[in-house]
Amino acid sequence: MSSNSESVQSDDNFISARQTMIEQHLRQREITDPRVLEAIARVPREQFVPPESQRFAYNDCALPIDCHQTISQPYTVAFMCAAAQLTGNEVVLEIGTGSGYGAAVLSLLAREVHTIERIPALASQAAERLQRLGYDNVHVYTEDGTLGLTQAAPFDAIIVTASSEELPEPYQVQLSEGGRIIIPLGSESTGQRMYRFTLNNGKLSEEVLGAFVFVPLIGKYGHPSDHPE
Repeated sequence: MSSNSESVQSDDNFISARQTMIEQHLRQREITDPRVLEAIARVPREQFVPPESQRFAYNDCALPIDCHQTISQPYTVAFMCAAAQLTGNEVVLEIGTGSGYGAAVLSLLAREVHTIERIPALASQAAERLQRLGYDNVHVYTEDGTLGLTQAAPFDAIIVTASSEELPEPYQVQLSEGGRIIIPLGSESTGQRMYRFTLNNGKLSEEVLGAFVFVPLIGKYGHPSDHPE
């Protein structure tokens, strides 16, 4: 009984911290899409980080996860989701599953989410976690994410959580008419900026959305110096 009581209290604390994070770090930084804010409010980020990091789950920062990787800061996840302009009926491809947190948020914003993780152990953990938490419209794959996912294309939105020097060609051919690609482009030396590419009448238009810092996109169409062995 004592353990259950402590668990409920802990959950209440996380809910309060989550709402504070939304008000102080998302709304104040111009994340205003009500669907995105609602999705962030519903996803328990503390479930996507190691136990020793749970007390930091609602700090607006990246946190370490297994395999020497990180979970993105909530602002970055919210920004990319808002930039994708999802209405609820889309099929989305996410590149870089990590802990599964971003996919969980996307699952509340789109009809179906396909997410690719290149590290098998992380992909397995994320798939188990997402299933356990009830995100049944998320499908996890262990692949080279720079190749996209031909078998599930076309996609209404493609969200890439690592930076490339240029837009990988497979994403362009796997995008549906009217679809959006959200991706950081650039390098640490030249600087990285978030881009939104939109396919209209068979042609891609691009918008620069701001400066960000991401790890390199690894794979056949990723950074030339970061191809996997």
